Amino acid sequence: MSCLMVERCGEISFDSPDQNAKCVRMLGDARVRGQTGVVSERRGSYPFIDFRLLNNTTLSGEIGTKKKVKRLLSFQRYFHASRLLRGIVPQASLYLLDEDYLGQARHMLSKVGMWDFDIFLFDRLTNGNSLVTLLCHLFNVHGLIHHFQLDMVTLHRFFVMVQEDYHSQNPYHNAVHAADVTQAMHCYLREPKLASFLTPSDIMLGLLAAAAHDVDHPGVNQPFLIKTKHHLASLYQNVSVLENHHWRSTIGMLRESRLLAHLPKEVTQDIEQQLGSLILATDINRQNEFLIRLKSHLDNQDLRLEDAQDRHFMLQIALKCADICNPCRVWDLSKQWSERVCEEFYRQGDLEQKFELEISPLCNQQKDTVPSIQIGFMTYIVEPLFERWAQFTGNTPLSENMLNHLRRNKAKWKSLLHKQHSSSRSNDHSGQVTGSQEQNLNEEETP
Repeated sequence: MSCLMVERCGEISFDSPDQNAKCVRMLGDARVRGQTGVVSERRGSYPFIDFRLLNNTTLSGEIGTKKKVKRLLSFQRYFHASRLLRGIVPQASLYLLDEDYLGQARHMLSKVGMWDFDIFLFDRLTNGNSLVTLLCHLFNVHGLIHHFQLDMVTLHRFFVMVQEDYHSQNPYHNAVHAADVTQAMHCYLREPKLASFLTPSDIMLGLLAAAAHDVDHPGVNQPFLIKTKHHLASLYQNVSVLENHHWRSTIGMLRESRLLAHLPKEVTQDIEQQLGSLILATDINRQNEFLIRLKSHLDNQDLRLEDAQDRHFMLQIALKCADICNPCRVWDLSKQWSERVCEEFYRQGDLEQKFELEISPLCNQQKDTVPSIQIGFMTYIVEPLFERWAQFTGNTPLSENMLNHLRRNKAKWKSLLHKQHSSSRSNDHSGQVTGSQEQNLNEEETP
């Protein structure tokens, strides 16, 4: 049974009494008002960065009138609007789980709880629909469809909306990353220390937050949005700009799809708020805040997972781990993710240089190599978090496996960095791993 393709026309808007709320319009067939309490953004509200604005800023020092900004910001995003919204049928139709997709993908799903799960291969086997296929499977495996009495067609339509709203041209922040984080979250939800206390609501929130945590990501970071005076930076007052947008966009899709419309209003409002709390926790600027709190709980041994508040906190920690777990994967997968995220950094740096903006940290391809970026990331961000996670889980086989991969991968990046520094023949500072380097590296014995 193929998914429904809905052709739309007209416009859609969300209104809110909140002083920071802004009307977001795009192609649609209805006028919807957000529920009180959470301001929603319709998918498609996030434009590509319009570089005419940057040119205008460079020349005049001013962005221009609000009307002009709104027009330019909307223009490029209309071109990125979902194929569903534009009424264009994709070349390869999407199908519900267990219908008309390759047996290899079904075989991989039977091992979706394994840490060496290859999301890149799975994405190829599902013809680029890894996130939709994975979510359909996990919602079924965890019994969420039955428990919440979800309509399968509506659920599938919502998953397609989420997948379509990721930018496929982003090297890193795309739907494959979302699928990877969702698969990692599934593994963490099965950890015995956590699993025995989780409710169906906890599981659904964890999977939804993982799937949508970076939805509509533009491929540039918050400082870029602030210094280019992007309207979302103003809307969210320069605080967790991207995370707030990911959350509000997700709420907009939930409401438009009416996936949870059959549930009591207070239940859906609670789901929306908890989704926001989970997605906002992925802000890397809040890393120390969560680490300090987790350390305090573990040192005092006062985590009570029977308490919904403590369970929610550990779901936040689990999502943070899933979001940055790439260095804890097997080397072949970890290296691909490392090169992808650095490529996205370098693209931002190239744009900043082109428009005579200060190049952001880690975005200068001539100075910031992949090995140096990854070593710093592992040392100061990943290791502290995953060591605490292992302490929470009781050093389970999964936690030990992740830490072992992390140490081996860090050693390999250090070896590559040493080779780069000692090589007088190479003038290429891109940090890309060459075939000969990798072959030599794999032959070495790592700790």
